[in-house]
Amino acid sequence: MDDFERAIIISFDQSGAIGPELKAQAAAYCERIKQESIISQVCLERFGASNYAEVQFWCLQTLEEIVRLRYASLALQEQMFIRNSVMSLAIENPLGLERPVFVRNKLAQILVILIFMEYPSRWPSVFLDLLSSVGNSPFVVDMFCRIFNALDDELISLDYPRNSEEITIAGRIKDAMREQCVTQIVNSWYDMVVYYRDLRPELAATVLDTMQRYVTWIDIGLVANDRFLSMLFEFLLAEERASELRGSAATCVLAIVSKRMDPQSKIALLRQLQIRRVCGLVLDKQDTEFAVKINALLTGFAQEVLECARKLDSVEPSSESLAAKEVITEMLDTVFPSVIYFLQNGDGDEESNALQFLSNYVSRMKSYPQLNAKYMGHIGQILEVIRVRIRYDPMYRDPLDIPDRIGREEEDRMHEERHDFFVLFRNISRLAPDVVQSFTKNTLSTVLGSSETSFQDVESAISLFHALAEGVSEDTLKNDSGHIGETLRMLLSAQVPFHSHRLVSLIYMETINRYVRFIQQHVKYIPLVLAAFLDRRGIHHPNPNVSGRASYLFMRIVKALRAQLVPFIQDILQSLQDKLPSFAPVSVQSRKSNTQGFEDGSHIFEAVGLLIGMEEVPLDKQSEYLSALLAPLCQQVTVLLADAQVQDPAGSAACLQQVISAINSLSKGFGERLVTTSRPTVGNMFEQTLNVLLQVLLAFPKNNLLRSKVISFLHRMVDTLGIAVFPHLPKAMEQLLVESEPKEMMEFLVLANQLICKFKSAMTSILEEVFPFIVNRVFSIFPKDSIPTGPGSNTEEIRELQELQRTFFTFLHAVTSNDLSAVFLVPKNSEYLNVIIRLLISAACGHKDILVRKSCVQVFIKLIKNWCTQSNEEEKVPGFRNFIIQNFAATCCFSSVLDNAFDFRDAHTKVIYEKCGNDFLVHLAMNIFPSTQCPRDLAEQYCMELQRSDVKALKDIYKSLVERLRVLRNGSMAFR
Repeated sequence: MDDFERAIIISFDQSGAIGPELKAQAAAYCERIKQESIISQVCLERFGASNYAEVQFWCLQTLEEIVRLRYASLALQEQMFIRNSVMSLAIENPLGLERPVFVRNKLAQILVILIFMEYPSRWPSVFLDLLSSVGNSPFVVDMFCRIFNALDDELISLDYPRNSEEITIAGRIKDAMREQCVTQIVNSWYDMVVYYRDLRPELAATVLDTMQRYVTWIDIGLVANDRFLSMLFEFLLAEERASELRGSAATCVLAIVSKRMDPQSKIALLRQLQIRRVCGLVLDKQDTEFAVKINALLTGFAQEVLECARKLDSVEPSSESLAAKEVITEMLDTVFPSVIYFLQNGDGDEESNALQFLSNYVSRMKSYPQLNAKYMGHIGQILEVIRVRIRYDPMYRDPLDIPDRIGREEEDRMHEERHDFFVLFRNISRLAPDVVQSFTKNTLSTVLGSSETSFQDVESAISLFHALAEGVSEDTLKNDSGHIGETLRMLLSAQVPFHSHRLVSLIYMETINRYVRFIQQHVKYIPLVLAAFLDRRGIHHPNPNVSGRASYLFMRIVKALRAQLVPFIQDILQSLQDKLPSFAPVSVQSRKSNTQGFEDGSHIFEAVGLLIGMEEVPLDKQSEYLSALLAPLCQQVTVLLADAQVQDPAGSAACLQQVISAINSLSKGFGERLVTTSRPTVGNMFEQTLNVLLQVLLAFPKNNLLRSKVISFLHRMVDTLGIAVFPHLPKAMEQLLVESEPKEMMEFLVLANQLICKFKSAMTSILEEVFPFIVNRVFSIFPKDSIPTGPGSNTEEIRELQELQRTFFTFLHAVTSNDLSAVFLVPKNSEYLNVIIRLLISAACGHKDILVRKSCVQVFIKLIKNWCTQSNEEEKVPGFRNFIIQNFAATCCFSSVLDNAFDFRDAHTKVIYEKCGNDFLVHLAMNIFPSTQCPRDLAEQYCMELQRSDVKALKDIYKSLVERLRVLRNGSMAFR
């Protein structure tokens, strides 16, 4: 070993035994060698002389860099030297050394790069040279295959992204090969396979693997002939042959089958194949890899047959096409059982193709006027495949029940894997609803009636019934004696095996909820439904994942069946009496021992509220139920507030969140008419509750989560109590405005918007009081300059400021739209008018959000209508009229609309003219139009139309005006 070899070996070392200094020296030495002028000669000579794989690879790697980066600049003599040397190394092995695979692959890759650069113009003989050197040397045959594999990978195959230049060069190379040597190459492949099929079957398999890559673009007649097909099927069907060779033969046949051609030619080709004999091979389980390739072949064959059928459907019927369709039917009948067997027993490697075939096959059956017994049988087989393939592996039973990490991963994997099977199932249910419904019923009946059933069988059977619900028609739901009714009755009344398993319970609850429309039609099932949700199968299930989901689904059931559940309210409340306290803990300690989630309790209380909040419930009972729920909840709030003063305020706050959520959810079942008109005693209970909860804001002024919960309840009370909420608003608003950060201020403004939109002018006195606090707080939060935009502004803090600004604009829009703009003019509020107007006009003309700009303009239009008059002497707001004429009209009505993104409406200038009269017209003609370089004729025409009452004509002239101004500004019509 000399220094050259030693340096390369050290630079490649990954053992860690060599220090970084020595490795750096070795790398530097190698880099110096690369800079030598004769480096290509050094690499080629050293490659042939060295026995070290690392040295051989380094030489090839360096040579590849030379060829890729510097080849075109080399002298012709050196180019020829590299070309001839690489070819010699590829086809000669005088020492008989077994080169490592990575060295052989790199050598083949370099030769392909040279082919890319030189063939056919400067090196037309490259493929003929390769062919002449093959002989009977296993080394040369191996390299021959590697070179053609690399050629496909690097240049030809469209499985990899190619640019237009690469595609052009690949086309040039293929055209030259077709003209010059493809026939000889194919003959050479055949001779190699024949020679090595017994001597070295793995080498013969390698040749076939290479050949199948080229079938897509060579003349199909070169391989789809008696010589090749008889050899390939002899390999396929001979059990004594090596499985590797048989598998490669299957891949070659698949490539031939997949060759694109017209349907009549394809059918003729497919008829030549001994596919019936191949179908018998699916039972061969001795070699898994071979089985997968056989299944891929049969599935590919089936897909091609279907594709031929699709193409023939689009041509005019003829005797030839009718005969071809009969052949197609016969071939499909032949291969269909094998595809079914594979899907039921395969390992999933080629599953997607087989599943796609079944989907296409089902789609084709939809075009048949009537399904005969054969097709009904096929549908039954497909349904059985679906049933088998959606089952969980029994080895995951316990991890799925807990579930632990393994269980969740398996559940996620199966969720993804099942998706396509359920899509196929639903497609079949639309094609043959009776067959699918009967199959589902029988499947469920079998698992429910068997003492030896497994959890995966129960879960899959219920899952099929769940999937079936999606496409069930209303007429089917009305029929109690049909398959759906029988299946649901069986599911509700039977003792479901493994009902305690998490997955079984979850799909059981989901399925009942999915069929709620059926239950609406047949109320006799309601007791069974309630029993399922209220016992250990649902809300009382020991697994919190199940009970939590059951709580949500029960709320959905109650929403759907609300009026029909009145007779069962007492029984429902009794069943829930042990669960309700656990959702709203009376102490910090009880909360810590509670395994139920926040939302679970909210769903249960919402369901209860929906039940007892109906007018169908007698007043005495309604009051009794509500009092029994609200009184202890309010007592809990009082206790927790007291505890927070002396111990664990954080724990008390967490408990309060749950209690407030429970009260909020409970209130959702009560409407405003019932609470305020027909049963005011109920409204009194909610008012008392609101008073209690407002104390939370005093006790926890800086707890944002609690604040959000109380605001959420205030939103509910606005809708529930109506005008009765007014006495409580001053106290609530005062506390909510204390030390509000952007997010909290947004919540307050949303509440204010709701109050304004609901109560309109009735909010005048309250709004007059809180308005200065709102404006002061908002502008104290806003930065003195504008809110930053552009690069670096996408931070949470800036996003909150932007959202607060939008919400504030919405608030101002609500004030003006609901005839409350007089609030701005109250003496203690008028001092803020200027700063608000400046903010509005800035946003109206330049905000990046077009919707915000339009909203701000609408605020101005409302103010114009309310405050502007034809004369300065009658002004409500001194100076506002002149501001509109001189500032707003110029900047918003004309300058800002020259921005192509903004579509200002002509009606707004009409409003300004109607309110401001000739003063606006004069300013328009004397100042605005000249400043925008508006043509005189167009300006005069616009002023005339503005004085008329025809808004449509004004709209057209305004559009023309804006377009002309944009052209003058931009110099083109690109804005269109």
